[in-house]
Amino acid sequence: MKFKMSQNSIFAVLLRSPWWMSAGVAVLLSVGGFAALPLEYAAMGVFAAVPFAVIAIMAAYKQLRAPSGTRVQAVAEAAAGMSWADFSRTVEAGFQRDGCEVQRLQVPGADFALSKDGHVAIVSAKRWKAARVGVEPLRELQAVREKRGAREAIYIALGEVSDNAQQYAKSQGVSLMAAPELAKLLRDLKA
Repeated sequence: MKFKMSQNSIFAVLLRSPWWMSAGVAVLLSVGGFAALPLEYAAMGVFAAVPFAVIAIMAAYKQLRAPSGTRVQAVAEAAAGMSWADFSRTVEAGFQRDGCEVQRLQVPGADFALSKDGHVAIVSAKRWKAARVGVEPLRELQAVREKRGAREAIYIALGEVSDNAQQYAKSQGVSLMAAPELAKLLRDLKA
């Protein structure tokens, strides 16, 4: 049985927030425990703060590894200026560096099939420059995913994703790879 954290739990929210917010809650609980409780129970405030301290460490680690806003912007601009041939080679190299076997596909709606540890993901990247992404390209990607029995589907888009497309992606489990995720994938790109 695999446990999944609720998206709206306090720990999930704090993991998405700056690390210092979790650290602040941990400090407040510790100080509050010593200030409000009798001395023999003051350690309870510290024990209550431990989960928040762990979340602060996890969030800090995650945020330190994330590319800066400047880097994300630079990679997005560099990717937007590439031809399909250059972009596809760059994305393919990024997936290979991350340990995936990459197979190019020549089907409508999908451009790559990734294999890693026995799992297959289908990637659509050809419309990465589109200013606005609707539902239709995601439906095409989902159809290829179902036809091939892939575990995951990834759509690469630098432009705005419509609300309907975001809802569709969420309901079908399609991952949207926007500029921040693309900057992680293309971390070696000279921008």
